[in-house]
Amino acid sequence: MGLYIIKNASVINENKIIVSDILIENDYITKIDVNIPIPKNAIVINAEGLYAMPGVIDDQVHFREPGLTHKATIETESKAAVAGGITSFIEQPNTVPNATTQELLEQKYQIAAQTSFANYSFMMGGTNDNLDELLKTDVKNVAGIKLFLGSSTGNMLVDNPETLEKIFSNVKTLIAVHCEDEATIKNNLAHYKFIYGEDIPVTCHSAIRSAEACYISSSKAVALAKKTGARLHIFHISTAKELELFTNTVPVEEKQITAEVCIHHLWFTDQDYINKGNFIKWNPAVKTEQDREALWQALLSDKIDVIATDHAPHTKEEKQDKYLQAPSGGPLVQHALVAMLEHYKKNKISLEKIVEKMSHNPAKIFKIEKRGFIKEGYFADIVLFNLNSPWQVKQENILYKCGWSPFENELFQCKITHTFVNGNLVYNQGVFNEVKAGKRLTFNR
Repeated sequence: MGLYIIKNASVINENKIIVSDILIENDYITKIDVNIPIPKNAIVINAEGLYAMPGVIDDQVHFREPGLTHKATIETESKAAVAGGITSFIEQPNTVPNATTQELLEQKYQIAAQTSFANYSFMMGGTNDNLDELLKTDVKNVAGIKLFLGSSTGNMLVDNPETLEKIFSNVKTLIAVHCEDEATIKNNLAHYKFIYGEDIPVTCHSAIRSAEACYISSSKAVALAKKTGARLHIFHISTAKELELFTNTVPVEEKQITAEVCIHHLWFTDQDYINKGNFIKWNPAVKTEQDREALWQALLSDKIDVIATDHAPHTKEEKQDKYLQAPSGGPLVQHALVAMLEHYKKNKISLEKIVEKMSHNPAKIFKIEKRGFIKEGYFADIVLFNLNSPWQVKQENILYKCGWSPFENELFQCKITHTFVNGNLVYNQGVFNEVKAGKRLTFNR
């Protein structure tokens, strides 16, 4: 904790970029202005030539603790996140055991309180028979309810229509969903097993977990949300077809149904399975170039509201298994922001739009208190980056516990230089201050 002054940064905030100083006292941003006098004992950071943005809020990660800590821990992955400019994360309930009771959910918060480098929240998991537990969720202290409407990992599939309607009708907080239709996937899988037996190539992944499977499920979720008035947020949209379900006619704060796209669906296509194999095997699957282009258009036109990672690490050994055995998911938090900045360098998206989708909108959608913006009185979650500092992703600079990245050998043009979490300079030009500065996110509901 302490007193910092960031001098002459190009501050990206609320659709503007202005050169300014930022004064940080203890946890908070206390002044934003040009030529702020340097207080006695303040640590000065000369940010001339650097950009400052609010820390990224990643609304969908899987940090694997408890139960799967051979893949990742809250400590290892939050550290990688901070190095990547992510200062807050919302973690998903499909850990072992699944976070489907208030007691199990709270245990995850207790682990994070001791070990997290970044701010944290954990979603409560829904099942076919835990409505009573869901209704006990503290809306001011928990990000929301997560439902798997197509089984992804673990046995958290919620497929009972009556149960779903009860959850959508009764839950008073945001409901986030993974949408893939189980019956469609099973039929597709049987078809490819008939052709290939147990040796299905990974290139079939996007045909097995097809666009149709996504659309059937997400369209049902949207219809149910409209019927019940539930506040619905659909994770990792991956297809062009699903985009007709969303609107850009009202500001994000007024939307009852919002959508997220993930880094991998904006970066890779089904052509990349040939070289990357299971290392880009995600659920939902990376799909066609046409799908990717449609996702970009929807993102830029505000039909899609949030960019996230769905960071979901597995060991290299697990990923090197045959297609049917290899688990879906991959690590992304360290490289998400720099990947988006790469798209900025290619004139695909503006810096202001990146900040809107990665910082401002997650804060608005989840109603996170005093985060997601560079504003006086807000928590000092701030990232500085250099747009012209090339570096290559190599084994030795990957911070994930699993030790690999789908971006390995990628040359990025932009580099994260400093990350503040609650006024603590946790990451400074490649060096970590080992303080676990993360706090529990709170919600203005």
